Amino acid sequence: MNWKKCSFKNFIQLQRGFDLTRSSMAGGEFPVVGSNSVIGFHKEFKVEGPGVITGRSGTLGEVQYIQGKYWPHNTSLWVKDFKNNEPRFVYYKLQTLDLKSYNGGGAVPTLNRNNLDNIEIIIPPLPTQKKIAAILSTYDDLIENNLKRIALLEKSARLLYEEWFVRLRFPGHEQAKIVDGVPERWEKGTVKEILELQRGFDLPTQSRDSEGTVPIFASTGIVGYHSKAKVAGPGVVTGRSGTIGKVSYIETDFWPLNTTLWVKKYHQGGPLFAYQFLQTLSLEKFAGGAAVPSLDRKIAHAISIIIPPADLVTRFEQTVKPIQDQIQKLQFQNEKLKQARNILLPKLINGEITV
Repeated sequence: MNWKKCSFKNFIQLQRGFDLTRSSMAGGEFPVVGSNSVIGFHKEFKVEGPGVITGRSGTLGEVQYIQGKYWPHNTSLWVKDFKNNEPRFVYYKLQTLDLKSYNGGGAVPTLNRNNLDNIEIIIPPLPTQKKIAAILSTYDDLIENNLKRIALLEKSARLLYEEWFVRLRFPGHEQAKIVDGVPERWEKGTVKEILELQRGFDLPTQSRDSEGTVPIFASTGIVGYHSKAKVAGPGVVTGRSGTIGKVSYIETDFWPLNTTLWVKKYHQGGPLFAYQFLQTLSLEKFAGGAAVPSLDRKIAHAISIIIPPADLVTRFEQTVKPIQDQIQKLQFQNEKLKQARNILLPKLINGEITV
């Protein structure tokens, strides 16, 4: 196959990212890439793309590919020298190396690039690298296109909600009288009159069945899978501890962790309305706690709102249901694409499948 063995240091050169505080991020077009995601945007860049970045501090093992100019944050390691290897192939190769197993930190996981230098790896010649990257990129490009379509669909549902329930330009608003400061048939009330939140459930990492298909939700979103569910879907989850303000809609049965609050009761509408409703509350403004932000559900329940009439909520849910159905189809497609790509990736990268 004409593949060759080489040490990691002869494959690529990693470099620590650059300091940039969140308060210094001035916005702009250039992504600031942290240990596992884009953490903001800046008006300046440090590196010309394409770029491959992985975590140096905090989150280890995630590998990111950036096409254009970017700023690698000091929590990351970026590829300074590809040493005549195909960047996209490097991106896929790093995903197979289990980088998080080289953690050299204590309380905060840390990857020392020097610890990788003598790892022995096998790589194909450049033309084969390009072919492998092209095959795997086809899957990633399809996934990315679906994500863009999902974002547009979610935006359309959000804009409709804001038009009807925030700007109060709902169907028939021109004829609606204002009574006591709100449109007729609307009422002043609190969040608890719309829905009730409940704290999630403990599930230690060692107790999770990774072969299961039930999504486990933390305050940041899905963090794993389990064989049992605690809540029947569809449902809505938001953060209780750690990350506050993110709201997730779940079509299937799920397990909300104790870092979340999930909607236990719907008094007005259902999950589709609750999902949009909670996003507009800016729940992060009501967070307490010092070192770890936290949201007390009693405080959330007491937030003052105006309550729309039930028939308008029903009409909204009927309108956005086809949008949500399309989102679910695209998400299902993406799961199948990821599964296929993840089966192919190690076989292609290690030469088990020839191209």
